Amino acid sequence: MFQIHPLSAELFAGLGALSDDERAARNIQVHISDGSFPCRVSLEDAPAGERVFLVNHEHQPAASPYRSCHAVYVREQARTASVVPGAVPVSIAARLLSVRAFDAKGNMIEADVVEGKSVAPLIEKMLGNNTVDEIHLHFARPGCFAARVTRR
Repeated sequence: MFQIHPLSAELFAGLGALSDDERAARNIQVHISDGSFPCRVSLEDAPAGERVFLVNHEHQPAASPYRSCHAVYVREQARTASVVPGAVPVSIAARLLSVRAFDAKGNMIEADVVEGKSVAPLIEKMLGNNTVDEIHLHFARPGCFAARVTRR
C-alpha cells in the first residue's frame, strides 16, 4: 500500500497578502487558471478564473546529486488534500508522469514514465524494492514535481 503526499498549505500561507513587488522579489508569478493548473497542495486542477501562484519549491532537499527544485502551482486558497491510502488523485491520474524512486540517501535508483491512470501498479512495484525510501511523481511534459509517495 502507498500514500501520495501533497505539499502542505502552510508552506505557501500568506502569498496572497504579498504585494506584487514582494512576490517579484521572491520570483513568484501570479496566473489566472484556465482550468488546467495542477495545484500541488489541493492535488486538484485550479478551476478556470482562479488565481494561482507559480513558485519555486525544493522537493528533493537531499545532500546528493539529485537535490532539486522546480516550479509548482499553488492555488491561492488551497487546503492540503487528504488522500486516501492507495488512491491516485485525478489531477495526477490525468497526466503523463515521470516516476522516480529514491533511496534513503536521496539517490535515484529507479525511474520510469507512465500514464497517470496506470501509475498505481508501478508505484507498488517500485516500493517492492526494499532500498526504495520514497518516490517522486513529476508531470513528465513540463518536468514539474507533482507529489511525494511513501509506503503506507
